[in-house]
Amino acid sequence: MRLFVAIDIDDTIRERIVRFMEGVRPSSPEARWVKPESLHITLKFIGEKSSDAVADLKRVLANVDVEPVQLTFRGFGFFPTPHSARVFWVGIDAPPHLAEIAKIVDKAIAGLGVPKEDHSFSPHLTLARGRGGSGSPRRQKGDRHNSVFQYLQEKLAARPTPEFGTMIASEFCLYQSQLSPSGSRYTKLERFPLRQRLS
Repeated sequence: MRLFVAIDIDDTIRERIVRFMEGVRPSSPEARWVKPESLHITLKFIGEKSSDAVADLKRVLANVDVEPVQLTFRGFGFFPTPHSARVFWVGIDAPPHLAEIAKIVDKAIAGLGVPKEDHSFSPHLTLARGRGGSGSPRRQKGDRHNSVFQYLQEKLAARPTPEFGTMIASEFCLYQSQLSPSGSRYTKLERFPLRQRLS
């Protein structure tokens, strides 16, 4: 099973982002656009695990004790650079607490044999990927000028910075990703609440 941990987004924010995507999608028809129901903030990509490992992951993740976090969705950008763009994303303004949640999740499941992250957490919401390239935000061997998003970049340069709204993330989820010719399909396996501590 191909697994990852992520935060889901509120329906109202999802709807605003989908309207934005529908408006700009014709400017980059060759890109692979994310399905609206698949929009999420990845905290940790786990990778392939046996179905037997899921119970252990659920047990460990249920013990993650962190508070809710406020997230504001605005702006956009391209990874790794606009010139060699492979990923088109929406920006997320969040306090350092979001990165701390990702770090705690990473540390919690490391004991189950999941390799720890060796790069800092970069919060974003992927909208589209260039065909045939990695979805990683970091530079990859072989990155070069990519024209898939060029016309889209020109169109967006003339528009004001989009604002999509603010939400309180009160839970994170364990997902299964199933690959298919029509794109990845994500199934929510378990929800884990972010607990408000009593002072």
